[in-house]
Amino acid sequence: MLYYVSYGVVAMEPLTDFMQEAMRIVELAEKKGMILRVMGACAVRVHCPEYEYLYKKIGRELSDIDFFSYSKFQSDMKKFFEDIGYKPREYIFKYWERTGLLRQIYDDEKNKRVVDVFFDELSMCHTINLRGRLKLDYPTITLSDILLQKLQIIKLNEKDIKDTIVLLREHEVGAKDEETVNGKYIANLLSKDWGFYYTVITNLNRVKDFLKKYKALTKEDCNDVSTKVDELLRVIQKEPKSLKWKVREKIGTRKKWYTEVEEATLPGTPMRD
Repeated sequence: MLYYVSYGVVAMEPLTDFMQEAMRIVELAEKKGMILRVMGACAVRVHCPEYEYLYKKIGRELSDIDFFSYSKFQSDMKKFFEDIGYKPREYIFKYWERTGLLRQIYDDEKNKRVVDVFFDELSMCHTINLRGRLKLDYPTITLSDILLQKLQIIKLNEKDIKDTIVLLREHEVGAKDEETVNGKYIANLLSKDWGFYYTVITNLNRVKDFLKKYKALTKEDCNDVSTKVDELLRVIQKEPKSLKWKVREKIGTRKKWYTEVEEATLPGTPMRD
């Protein structure tokens, strides 16, 4: 069952609690007829009530709130966030508009917190197309897309590894989206893009390697996550690959297979959560 509590919040200024604030924003956007979904670490927490305690045990703190929406709502998003107590970084908007990147950043000055909104595609080290997928879950993007958001990072950091561990500890790998990591969807996506495939495979193995580093994890925790990683790897490897994938595989890592993402290309751009 989806772990989601409607806070029924009507406050028109940002709340201190990360999760209450994320839910407040999604609910207010819904009332305005706008589709907005939580992504990143906050999305993992929405879906992981049973193993949320692992966050404290392995030392994972929240630092910002990320959202995803469709580009048709982009023009209305600025007024929406201003109305609920956020300040837009308009100089960043203009910069990204020139580059064609659909992304906005807002500041919660009261709580010294940043909100990041992506539209249509998450374009970082690899591109994840979320057009038509936002109604598959609520109030977050799907578990599979949350996982891909984490595993597409070339320089995978420890906070993303921790998020992946908690997400996999709570959920089974299957072939559907409802409270399940949809391995079939992930495998199909990666079967068309060798670069994305290589990054995800590499990062899944890194997650397995990191399990033994966290003494707070029990043997059962480690075995469970390791088994689910193996199942994901099995499903991904089994999926028939496209001709484009096979051609690119022959080149391998001799040619760069990802896009360089420099968060510091523009002053004031936050690191992703």
